[in-house]
Amino acid sequence: QVQLVESGGGLVQAGGSLRLSCAASGLTFSNYAMAWFRQAPGKERDFVARITWGGGITVYARSVEGRFAISRDNAKNAVYLQMNNLKPEDTAVYYCAAPKQIFTFPRNDPTEYGYWGQGTQVTVSS
Repeated sequence: QVQLVESGGGLVQAGGSLRLSCAASGLTFSNYAMAWFRQAPGKERDFVARITWGGGITVYARSVEGRFAISRDNAKNAVYLQMNNLKPEDTAVYYCAAPKQIFTFPRNDPTEYGYWGQGTQVTVSS
């Protein structure tokens, strides 16, 4: 059974930083690309960042490029999201996700991802 468990969310002032972690189990982690999405109240779930199974390619949403960094440690079955210079508009529940198939690198559509964590709340105060 695949499990993705996010942690590291919290309340931070604008301009601050947070590092989210996602621990994976029940899958051969090094065979899966990984992604982060976020969902603010009353809004759709939006793509944030994704990384290939080997970590060699990363892609970011335009709204976070230059401020956020996705990384992974296949030895620890974990993916991370370093978030710097946070803004109030970054407030959302953040989810990590794995695609439905190994060795695929889906784009930004959440329906292409088959495994999701429960989410971690990030709140940025102004």
